[in-house]
Amino acid sequence: MSATLQQYDQAVKVCKDIFIKKTKDYGTSWRVLRTISVIDQIYIKALRIRNLQEIKEQKVADDIPSEFIGILNYAVIGLIQLQMKEATVDELSVEQASDLYDQTVQAVKEIMISKNHDYGEAWREMSQQSLVDLILVKLLRMKQILENDGRTLISEGLDANYTDILNYAAFALILIEQQNKQKPQPA
Repeated sequence: MSATLQQYDQAVKVCKDIFIKKTKDYGTSWRVLRTISVIDQIYIKALRIRNLQEIKEQKVADDIPSEFIGILNYAVIGLIQLQMKEATVDELSVEQASDLYDQTVQAVKEIMISKNHDYGEAWREMSQQSLVDLILVKLLRMKQILENDGRTLISEGLDANYTDILNYAAFALILIEQQNKQKPQPA
């Protein structure tokens, strides 16, 4: 499990670095996004990954790892937005955004640790394609929850789905990094 925690922390570190740089460039303009908009941003990225997996041809510079980074960061944004209750034109400092990012990821990481204990790190045997499909399933569920005015009868809510999406994206990034390390290096 210690290897998983190191890999998870490294994947999140890469994502947070990009999040902070974009926060310095754009501020926290994402604060205006409503839940459906965050879901749609993740949905677009997941569909693009799925499309690239299927057609195996890419015409736009952002690669699959970049899209998983975007998915992870938008999942963090979604969780922060749920916590802050209302989408608004509300500028946060870089430090505030960084602290919220860290608090959010720490809470999600603790859930990942518990689930990894129970599931025995089954994600390590999964394909990148399955992780994308699971992200898409979670997004479709979230859209249905919104159509039901945020209410569920017996199912988990938006926060649990964002949590799973964040963890699936982190797992995909870990698996991609492992694959890259296993590739033979050119002489």
